[in-house]
Amino acid sequence: MKKLLSTVLTSVLALGLLAGCGTPAEDDVTVRIGSLSGPTTIGIINMMDEESDIENGDYEFTVSTQPDEIAASLNAGDLDIALIPANLAATLYNRTEGGIKVIDINTYGVLYCITTDPSITSVEDLSGKTVITTGQGATPEYAMNYLLEQYGVTDCTLDFKTEGSEVIASLQADPNQIAVLPQPAATAAMVQIEGMNIAFSLDEAWSEVSDSRLVTGVTVVRTEFLEQHPNAVASFIVDHHNSVISANTDVEHTAQLVVDAGIVGALPIAQRAIPLCNIDCVAGSQMKTDLSGYLQTLFDANSQSVGGTLPGDDFYYMG
Repeated sequence: MKKLLSTVLTSVLALGLLAGCGTPAEDDVTVRIGSLSGPTTIGIINMMDEESDIENGDYEFTVSTQPDEIAASLNAGDLDIALIPANLAATLYNRTEGGIKVIDINTYGVLYCITTDPSITSVEDLSGKTVITTGQGATPEYAMNYLLEQYGVTDCTLDFKTEGSEVIASLQADPNQIAVLPQPAATAAMVQIEGMNIAFSLDEAWSEVSDSRLVTGVTVVRTEFLEQHPNAVASFIVDHHNSVISANTDVEHTAQLVVDAGIVGALPIAQRAIPLCNIDCVAGSQMKTDLSGYLQTLFDANSQSVGGTLPGDDFYYMG
């Protein structure tokens, strides 16, 4: 709790949002926010519940199941702020020639290897195995390929499914399989399938072989909107921080909101999954350090994973 509060205070100070900072008033504005149905939405679910209003406007939330849907809405100008995968943010920055900026990191590693096989405890143990997962062309694929290479595993096969529910159905049909799933799907599988447990966290495995963090999700803003409404964006960051604190410190209440929103089907799953989601809200210099390091790692492994080139410094909104 103290660490989270300290992070919030540091970011607030950095953004010049404390009372008396003298920022000019803005006209009423509705901030249109898009997020994915998963950990990124869990991080803002308390904002959505409280129907938080900024000083001179309000928030409008849209929850999607596919990153491409959010990307399309951003490109069309139908969303102002969006919580999306980190590598997609870099790709959109390149595709729009700087049309978006990152304002914070909202989740770190949410991927877990799960299995009923107690002999699987590390990436090396995947040698000669088949792993079912989701996210082809996205974070799960890039993270797994990087880890397999770093740990010297050359004979692991990745079997991609369309979505987490398909992976869980496959595990139910054959519990002896190995899977990599994000939270809260990983917890849902463990609750539903007897003997299914976490073999290892991809976030921890990543940290052992890389100087960067495994950054899963970031929050971006359209550059045009930021230039027109900087105070609204700054207010959003503070409200995001506060919502994350609520999610991490009042899990029971947040879990109920998550179930009510249809993100997770059962309260026990939500309560168990939230602490494993690595939900955060990191802005400013730490955001740039963590994200740029992660994107550099992806770029070195596969330049197309970040849209062909690394984003410039203007990609990172420093307040």
